[in-house]
Parts: sequence; structure tokens; C-alpha cells
Amino acid sequence: MPILDEVQTSRALKALDAYLKAPPSKETLKTPLEESAELDEKRISLIAKRLLPVLTQFLNGQLPLSEFKPEVDRINKQNELWGFKGVKGQMFFNLIYNACLDENELVAELISALPAPPDENSAKSRIRNFASYVRRIGDDHVANGNSKASRPKPSSIPFFLSYFWQIQAPDKWPVFFTNSVRALSDLNLYQTADDLADAYIDFARLHAELQQLFSNRLKKAFSLYDVEHVWWNVGQEKQLALPISASAAEVKSLDVPPTASIDHLPDSYVPPIINIIPLLASNDGTLELAAKASGTSVPRALEKSVHAAFTILGYETQLLGQGQGRIQDGLALANDYSYAILWDSKARQNGYSMGTDDRTIREYITTQSREIKRRRHLRNLYYVLVSSGFNDEFDDLIRGLKMETEVSEVILVEAEALVVMVDAKLRDPNQLTLGPDGLQRIFSRSGLLTAQDVKEELGLV
Repeated sequence: MPILDEVQTSRALKALDAYLKAPPSKETLKTPLEESAELDEKRISLIAKRLLPVLTQFLNGQLPLSEFKPEVDRINKQNELWGFKGVKGQMFFNLIYNACLDENELVAELISALPAPPDENSAKSRIRNFASYVRRIGDDHVANGNSKASRPKPSSIPFFLSYFWQIQAPDKWPVFFTNSVRALSDLNLYQTADDLADAYIDFARLHAELQQLFSNRLKKAFSLYDVEHVWWNVGQEKQLALPISASAAEVKSLDVPPTASIDHLPDSYVPPIINIIPLLASNDGTLELAAKASGTSVPRALEKSVHAAFTILGYETQLLGQGQGRIQDGLALANDYSYAILWDSKARQNGYSMGTDDRTIREYITTQSREIKRRRHLRNLYYVLVSSGFNDEFDDLIRGLKMETEVSEVILVEAEALVVMVDAKLRDPNQLTLGPDGLQRIFSRSGLLTAQDVKEELGLV
């Protein structure tokens, strides 16, 4: 019996057509179809040359876990083709390794769970058995005095196992990508079951039906890789959608959105005050009248929206700047994890260039960071700068700030990246913590942070 009804089938085919007709990227000058073909070639080659051999050696007992785990990590860091280096992949692998008291038992559980199942019943059994093991070692880990944040989350298991299953059987088992789950859910084609095993099998059955549907439509073979790419394109379209489409003359206030006809019910979890951050960060000219009507300015509105973003993410927040020039815009505290974020926002049409702000930022952070650490007794302090983009090489500035001030890391956050974080938090509040298994992981590396970086780190691909 088909899973999709007539309306759902039409919706799925519309997503397929959008993927096939999508224009070239401005960065690569290639269409999503062309980029996907290149990605698949790289995946197939990497599986044959490195991933499958190392997995086979481990499953056959020829490679110890102490070598298998770092080798998988190394391969995925060198080849970012699946998003395995994120929270639900390598991070989860590290957590179960650290939580287990008996490494031999973990090896036995992995050897039982990682081989590609021959059928659905075997797949369900392996997911449930492995989930039971992960819950047990997680409970023991916390009972022995370790933090809950360091406990492995069973919700990562469908992605973790299906990644290894697809390496062995790419035509049978789809990877349980978070992006695919969200895209299908947003299109009302899939609803995640509470049971992890049922959730994955429903996902796999749906992909098999979609694979056949798309193959019939195109009159040629359509792989599970291809089906995955359709949902990736859906996710990209949502990310690129502008939060405001009205002209400046139509917008009377930032607090009251323009009235428009509704063609589709909204599926975004992001509230308007957050969704508008990319436009505010780019100092979009259409917002000037709206800001004036709201009794504010675009830079001040950006401060307010970024402050709201950190509040929604779960931080204890306070605004510092409020247009006072040398004062940084805000502070976000994660007391349970002993760190804070000192943040600043810059509204720039063509991206932010440090220029004359270099000295001002350096002097203020020197004073402010010492004061914050003195009062708060924090382990880590991160400096975050939010803007539409960044034009210069900031290596020297970052190095100088880390040497001369109390900040641990300096992160240059593109506005879209902050929106992705909020969306992830609101979609699954319990999954995304402020700790090292969540947001702190993102802020613990200096340099540029893009929306794609956030997706990969949080396993949202």
C-alpha cells in the first residue's frame, strides 16, 4: 500500500522539479544537480578506497577500536561529504567511547550494530539493542558523577548507524540526515515516530517509495543519493528565502509585519525578530523607513534581534552597548558550563571590514574581558562578532586578541548562522544544549562561522 496520497505525491514531485530546475550557485557557477553528481562521485570513490576497507577491518576484528574511531574521524574531517563530524556522528562516537566502562563490551555492541542489516526486522532490532546499550552506559556515566551533557544521546543513533549501513549498502539504506527529516516533515510527507527504530524504518520505506516515484517520473534510475539531494535542495531554498518581501514604502513598522495573502501555512520555527537578522546585518535599505517608524535605527534593531537570539538559545543575557560607541553590544552567559559570550553586531551592506575599529575593539575587550572573568569566575570567555559577512583576513587580529585579552576564542559569525542556531534550538530544545555537546562546541573554534558550519557541527545536514 502506498505511503503517500495523491496530494503528498504531487508535493514530492514539485520538490523534485525544483531541484532539477534550480539555477547555478553564484559561488560555484554549478547547478545543485551538477554539484550533487560531483559529491556522489567523491563519496563512491572514498567508500571504495578508505571507508569500506577500514570498516570491514574493524568488523572482522583486524582493527582495534582505538584505531578505527580516530581513522573514521580523520577521513570525515578530510572529506566533508556526509556531515559525520557533527554532534550526531563523530561527537556521538566520542561520547559513547568516553562513557563506556568496558571497551570490549562497546566493541561487541558496535560489531553487532554496524553491519548493514539484511531486512527491516534486523534493522529495528539493531537500533533498539544499541539504544538500550547507549541508555545504560549513559545512566551509569551520570551516576558515577559525570555531567548530563557528557552523556550520549540515543536520538543520534539512527543517523550514526545508517551512516555505516549506507557505506555497505547504498542502494538499500538511506542516511537519516536531520535536513532530510526536517524537509520531509515541513512538506507533511513524514512524521517522526517516538520509537527510534520505527522512525528510521518509516524513513527508509518512504525513501524507497520516493526513489521509485522519481525514477518513474524521469524514466531513469534515481538513487537514494539522488533522493537525499532533493531534500537538501528544499533545505537550501528555505535558508535562502528572504524574511521580508515588502518594499520600504509598504513597511510601516518593524513590530507590525505587512499584510499579505497567505498561499501556504508557515513551517519555519524562527520568529520574525530572528528571521530578520540577515537583512538587518546587511543594512538593507528597505528597512530604514521601517526602523524610523519603530523609533529606532537599523543598527539598534540588529542589536535587539541578536540579543533576542541569544535569549532564545537559553543564555542569561544582557545588553551592554545600546549605541554607546565603545561598549560591546551584549553579554550571553552559560553559568552551568562556566562560559560567557561577549558579542558585538555590525550592520554592513558589503560585509564588515575591521579598519579603524581594530584598536577600539582590542582596547575595550581587554578591559571588559578581565572585568567579566573577575566577577564571574568563568572558565572560558568567547568574543563573537555578528555581521552580514567579513571582508578581511582576521588571523592577526584573532591571534592578538587571544594573546592580549582574556578571551578564549574569537568567532566571526555570519548572520545566517545565528538564524540556523535558533531554528535548531526551537525545533528540538532538549537536543541542543549550551554545553560542549551543543552550542559551546560551535563557539570553541576561532575564525569565520557560516550557516553551513553550524549545520555540520550540529549534525543538521
